[in-house]
Amino acid sequence: MSIILGSIADDYTGASDLANTLTKNGLRTVQTVGIPHPSLALPEVDAVVVSLKIRSVAADEAVAAASKADRWLRDRGATHVLYKICSTFDSTDQGNVGPVTEALARAAGGGIVLVTPAFPETGRTVYLGHLFVNGQPLNESPLKDHPLNPMHDANLVRVLARQSEGRVGLVDLSSVTAGPAAVKARLDALRTEGMTAAIADATSERDLETLGEVALQTPVSTGASGLGFGLARAITRSGRGSSAGTATSDAVRPVGGLSAIVAGSCSAATLRQLEVAERAMPVLRLDTEGLLTGSDEISAAIAWAGERISAGPVVIAASASPDVVSRLQSQYGREASGHAIEAATATIASELVARGVKRLVVAGGETSGATVDRLAIPAFLIGPEIAPGVPVLRTVGNTQGDMLLALKSGNFGGEDFFAAALSMMR
Repeated sequence: MSIILGSIADDYTGASDLANTLTKNGLRTVQTVGIPHPSLALPEVDAVVVSLKIRSVAADEAVAAASKADRWLRDRGATHVLYKICSTFDSTDQGNVGPVTEALARAAGGGIVLVTPAFPETGRTVYLGHLFVNGQPLNESPLKDHPLNPMHDANLVRVLARQSEGRVGLVDLSSVTAGPAAVKARLDALRTEGMTAAIADATSERDLETLGEVALQTPVSTGASGLGFGLARAITRSGRGSSAGTATSDAVRPVGGLSAIVAGSCSAATLRQLEVAERAMPVLRLDTEGLLTGSDEISAAIAWAGERISAGPVVIAASASPDVVSRLQSQYGREASGHAIEAATATIASELVARGVKRLVVAGGETSGATVDRLAIPAFLIGPEIAPGVPVLRTVGNTQGDMLLALKSGNFGGEDFFAAALSMMR
């Protein structure tokens, strides 16, 4: 197996978002869950996205996991590796974007790394090094209060510098709009000044294409799926990519079985999607505090679903409003409360699959990661897009047989996302 582009994603929903972007732009792509066991036969593809769950772990743990994935990708021919991060740069002053970026750069021989979370298709743009969400500075947007990694500073040069040992510079929009040669010249100047990373402005797809062309000539870059878009365009323009159409159609062959939705995200978008879903299907809202205090919420939820699921899809949600989340985190601790909800939703999803669910929608990055781990799914083929950043996924090599999944970042999708997802999963 020889690939053109490798990527290391810091969570599972971000991985499927990137894999979706690469597929749409002409690269045959497979998403693996961690580094595959040697016995797993992967299809011949142009790009591999290795899904890790390292956004919220200790920085040294994230560096170790990413470095191992990087070696695996390089051994399979990848000359460029994209460290895929969230388009809202979810991180803390201790990491993990900076430490992982620096580790990958050191392994590749040093140099300066181009960094941008811009993804205009989903409303994320970067200007003068500041991240905007639908025109609002990140720190003034509803996305600033991620339950595990809140982001209250929109200045990404400053944010990345606080996480990094090296210095961080800026490739401003005037350089980007002037084209690849100007971006390369700016990066060379920053490297001469001793910078080891550079935040790049981008407000349009054309900007991303410019950045992708430049990044592809280096061994490492860091960014959201927008930069993946630019890299894919650069590869296909060079004539090295191949049509992704066959793999996409293979991924949505019917699997039958029952269908369900499990939600752990507390984002405004997911909360609204749950309200809309209640008009068309049974929705059970779990007592999130009960999940933390050892009540029988899980067994009760499984019994509730068992009484209804043969008649159609059911929704089980551990999603709560921001004020409830804040109160629980204050009372039980941020990490403990997050892990309890992840474990509960993953257990529920696993029990539903054991009862015949073959089509599963999961909302929330941490929830998706815990669920995929619990189900021990080793890889996915990438199917058609349900909503920007969210494709249909077909399992590869899992013991439960073929399944179709959708792993949705909390903030992604329109208000009718759940129904739309199930309509594409037969």
